[in-house]
Amino acid sequence: MAHAGDRLETMPVSPYAGLVRWLLRGWAAAVLAFTYAPIVLLVLFSFEDSRTIGFPITGFSLRWYEGLPANTPLVRAVATSVTIALVVAVVATLVGTLAAFPLVRAGIRRPNAARVLFTMPIMLPGILIGVGLLVFLAGILKVPLSLLTVIAGHLVLTMPFVVLIVSARLQSFDRRLEWAAADLGADPARTLRYVVLPLIAPAILAGALISVTLSIDEFVVTFFTVGPQLTLPIYIYTQIKFGVTPEVNAVATLVLAGTALVLGLGTLLAMLTRRALRLSRRRAGVKRSEASA
Repeated sequence: MAHAGDRLETMPVSPYAGLVRWLLRGWAAAVLAFTYAPIVLLVLFSFEDSRTIGFPITGFSLRWYEGLPANTPLVRAVATSVTIALVVAVVATLVGTLAAFPLVRAGIRRPNAARVLFTMPIMLPGILIGVGLLVFLAGILKVPLSLLTVIAGHLVLTMPFVVLIVSARLQSFDRRLEWAAADLGADPARTLRYVVLPLIAPAILAGALISVTLSIDEFVVTFFTVGPQLTLPIYIYTQIKFGVTPEVNAVATLVLAGTALVLGLGTLLAMLTRRALRLSRRRAGVKRSEASA
């Protein structure tokens, strides 16, 4: 008996179907190559022995990585960017998660309009947000530009992503789990702590990771709101003015590796969280069966 796949293979199709499939595969490969070629070249040229970047490569060396710790402005810029990213991640995740609850569960008359208002900064060009923040903070409030103004600008950009991710998880949340917890005697605080938060934890973690990534990468808003301090994107921009060097590529490669590490740890933590939830449910089921017996 022929399988379903065999019947699909024997169905009458265009004589050019095979050619079209190969063209589509080639197009997909070309798109992937165009997308990842700059990243591959960035990493490759960070090991270039010569100070001049280009082909042919004269040799491979780690001297650009070895010299990074001695570059005091670079180390300060990295520390500043990491500090800003951590503060932004904590505040954006907390405020965005708190904002997602009323957006989904408060019975707002026009929830779609409210969602658009929350996510409007995502749709606006970064240069408009930067100019608006500069006028509002420095021009109207007379706040001196510093790391606090940079954090405020990054929060405007990152909080909408947290609201979107957490609200989407809350919309698909099974409210019957909360009702079951309440029926078993759990008060709202215990239900929130032991039922709701563990189930939406992957979404909260995803929002925090996106906040970290966007904050470290943000340049336009930072350029308009930063004071005398240098963040990593601003430092790289000032160095590129004098030409792209393997040192800049080395810095970018380390940022890329750090981002991949954070995403990997986040994925691992989400997997461990889901596994712990499944284990706790199994234990709860065993306890209920033992109690009923």
